[in-house]
Amino acid sequence: MNILIVLNDPPYGTERSYNALRLALSLSRDKDNVEVRTFLMGDAVGCGKAGQITPNGWYNLERMLKGLARAGVPISACGSCIDAR
Repeated sequence: MNILIVLNDPPYGTERSYNALRLALSLSRDKDNVEVRTFLMGDAVGCGKAGQITPNGWYNLERMLKGLARAGVPISACGSCIDAR
């Protein structure tokens, strides 16, 4: 099964991007049956920004993305969204 997870919310201030990355990490563990890809667009491109200072009580989404990359999950981002931010 192929799954594309599209993140559109900012890295902090809402839990949507965090939950999407948790889902992607969980799904990526089933390598025999699932191929996961992630795409960052809108404010979610901030999730991939290096050197993030994580607000108190929040997980570091940069580290979560690095974990996905280490697991072999392709991560793409909208170039226009990056340029705009």
